[in-house]
Amino acid sequence: MKLGQLVSDADPAFADRTVTGFAIDHRKIAPGTVFGAFEGASFNGEDFIDAAIAAGAVAIVARPEAKVTGALHIADAEPRRAFAQLAANYFRPFPGQIAAVTGTNGKTSTAELTRQLWRMAGHNAASIGTLGITTASDQTTTGLTTPDIVTFLANMSGLAREGVSHAIFEASSHGLSQYRSEGVRVSVAAFTNLSRDHLDYHGTMENYFDAKMRLFDEVVDENGCAVIWADDVWSDQVIARARKRDLRMITVGEKGKGVQLLSREATQLGQTLELRIQGDVYKVKLPLIGAYQAANALVAAGVVMASGGDVESLLSHLARLQPVRGRLERAVITKSGAPVYVDYA
Repeated sequence: MKLGQLVSDADPAFADRTVTGFAIDHRKIAPGTVFGAFEGASFNGEDFIDAAIAAGAVAIVARPEAKVTGALHIADAEPRRAFAQLAANYFRPFPGQIAAVTGTNGKTSTAELTRQLWRMAGHNAASIGTLGITTASDQTTTGLTTPDIVTFLANMSGLAREGVSHAIFEASSHGLSQYRSEGVRVSVAAFTNLSRDHLDYHGTMENYFDAKMRLFDEVVDENGCAVIWADDVWSDQVIARARKRDLRMITVGEKGKGVQLLSREATQLGQTLELRIQGDVYKVKLPLIGAYQAANALVAAGVVMASGGDVESLLSHLARLQPVRGRLERAVITKSGAPVYVDYA
């Protein structure tokens, strides 16, 4: 791909140069790379612009104030976002149906349970997050909840080329505030809950909440759907943000209007849920223990509904869900009949 194809108003002196990749680490520059020079907590990428150009970078995405000589300067007041948008045009295609889930707790479980439900519905599905990249046939550890933008887009593109049609990723507050989850068309955005976390980075709960809300304010498609756990203390504010953008909405939980939890009864190896969906009442035997796992499963069900899933089939699939690795995962049943569980927290 030529640089002029990525940047419509590129300087003619650089427009015919071939783009071979994107990088935000100057040590990974090869001839033809577009380099993202961003200010970070520990380093300023602008300090490495000359080294990147010397290594073969053909373009530098940086603030207008940055000094760039010998490569195209793609200047933007928010260079991380500009870099993500350019990289997305380079890495396409992506899966046709993409969802994202944010919140303090439950992101990993919700993403994996959504993947399972999509798979049971016959879709080639994948999830990206703390557990890595999970498909029906493989799991690859990445080590990060939200990888850097180049890795994220490359992974999404790779999944599409492998035939994945449905993908869900965990949208962390760090990833959202640093534009590490941009460039793909997100049609469903989900919220689980919000509690005290990452204040060393965000400073206040309000800043932390606002970082999460970028998913609803900017990232999800304008014609997308918000799936919101309605029983959290922050839920009403999330609902208000979704309404501000006029997003379609499915609220879930005891206060939910899309999927209302009427009752929950624990059993030895799971729980029985009574739900009201679209005016009809259903009973579902969920093979997962704990109130929060019921919450995660119902948010996942909301994501599937928002992406076009059939309610009757979805309810039967809920009864076949498998525990998420390390999340109240049943390890064994003792000779006396007592189940033993493992939980990473």
